[in-house]
Amino acid sequence: MSDQRPAETIVIRDVRIFDGVGDRVRTGHVVVEGTKIKSVGAGAPPAGGAPGTVVDGRGGTLIPGLSDAHVHLVLAGATQAELMLGGAGVGYLRGAAEARAMLMRGFTTVRDMAGDTGDLKRMIDAGALPGPRIYPSQAGLSQTGGHGDFGMVYDVPTALGGAASRAERLGLMRIADGTSQVLAGVREQLRKGASQIKMMAGGGVASAYDHLDVLQYTAGELRAGVEAAADWGTYVAVHVYTGPGIRRAVRAGVQVIEHGHLAEEDDLAFMADEGVWLCTQPFAESDHSYPDPASAAKNRRVCEGVEHVFGWAREHGVRVAFGTDLMLDPARSTRQSEMLARMAGLAGGPLAALKIATSGNAELFRKAGPRDPYQNPTPADAAAHGEVPHLARLGVIAEGAWADLLLVGGDPTRDLALLADPAANLKLIVKDGQIFKNTLP
Repeated sequence: MSDQRPAETIVIRDVRIFDGVGDRVRTGHVVVEGTKIKSVGAGAPPAGGAPGTVVDGRGGTLIPGLSDAHVHLVLAGATQAELMLGGAGVGYLRGAAEARAMLMRGFTTVRDMAGDTGDLKRMIDAGALPGPRIYPSQAGLSQTGGHGDFGMVYDVPTALGGAASRAERLGLMRIADGTSQVLAGVREQLRKGASQIKMMAGGGVASAYDHLDVLQYTAGELRAGVEAAADWGTYVAVHVYTGPGIRRAVRAGVQVIEHGHLAEEDDLAFMADEGVWLCTQPFAESDHSYPDPASAAKNRRVCEGVEHVFGWAREHGVRVAFGTDLMLDPARSTRQSEMLARMAGLAGGPLAALKIATSGNAELFRKAGPRDPYQNPTPADAAAHGEVPHLARLGVIAEGAWADLLLVGGDPTRDLALLADPAANLKLIVKDGQIFKNTLP
C-alpha cells in the first residue's frame, strides 16, 4: 500500500468484468489512477483521458485479485529441516520468496495464520518487495502439549521454567498456559502488529503430542484471549477440527473457526445460529506429506471430512472463507491454485467459489475492525474510531476500491480450473495499481 506514489494511470479496455459480488459478467473498461480504481464503465473508455498505460484485454475476463484466508508464508516456503537447522534468516528469506510466488499466482491478499510476518508486511506495503497484502496473526498461541508445541518431549515446558522452543524463537508460536500467560501472549502479538489473533483449541495433524479429538485451552483461557483481542477491536480465530472444540470456542466468544473438518452437522447449525465464520480448506490427502505414520493417519481422517463440512456449511448458511494452509513442503506450495479450483465442486459452482475467494474473504478480513490495515471501517467503527481516509475496499472491482486486478484468458466464472494454471492463464496481474505481469501485446 503506497499512497505516496505518483498517480499513474492504467486503462484496461475490451474486457469482460466480474466485479467480485454480482452474478453477471459485463463488458467494459476499468481506469486505475494511482493505487485505486478510478472508474468502471461500459463499452470503450472515453478518448482524451490522462496519459498512461493502455492495456487491450482482447475480451478476457477481469476479476478482483484473489485472496487466501489461511496461509503460512514462512512455513510454506521452507522445509522443517531448514527452519530447525538453518539460521534465523532462512525462514524470513523463504517467506519473502513465497510472498512473490503467491502474488504471481494471482493472490493479492492473504491472512497469515501463524508466523512472524510483520516486517515482511511492512516491506511489501512500502513497495520494497513484491508480494500480497498481509493480515498478520504473528505467533499462534498454544498450550503446553498443544498443536503449537514443537519442543522436544524431554524439554522442560516454558511454563515450568524451561527455555523457549525453536518455533517460539522464530516467532512462529507462543506457548502460553493459564489466563495470565494467554493475556500476555495475545498482547505481545498485538504489539507486533497482529491484525487478528490465532489460538490452538484442538489437536492437529502436524503436531507430535496431541490427538485430533483432544480439547485445548479451557473456556477461561479462551475467554481471556477473546477479551484481550476485543480490547484492541479485533477477534480470535482458533485451530480446531471437532465439534466439542468448536462449541467450547464459540461459547467463549471466538468468531472464526479454522478447519472444522471433523464437525458434525449439528455443529455447523450451531455455528450458523451464532454467526460464526468457518475458514476451511478443500484438502486432498496428497496436499501434504507426513513421514510419521501417526500424522499421515490424522491427515487422512481430516481429508475424509472435507465434503461433509462444506456441504453442511452450505445447507445451514455458515459464512465460509477459503484458505489453503500449505506448509513445510515448498514443492507443494503451488497447489494453492489447484486448491482454489477444487472449490468449484464444494462451494456451489465456479461463480460461488470465485465470490468466496474475492469479496467473501474480504468480508472476513474486515472483522479486524480498526486493526484492519487495508479496508474502510464500517459506519459503526467509523463513529467509534474515526474514518481513515486512505483505506479502500478489497475483493471488488468498483470505483474507489484498491486496484488489485487479474486478467484471465477465458471465463473463470464458468471454468474455475483456468486459475489452476496461473502461469498460462493470468495475462495481467495488477496489485496496488502496479503491473507485476503483463503478457498481452
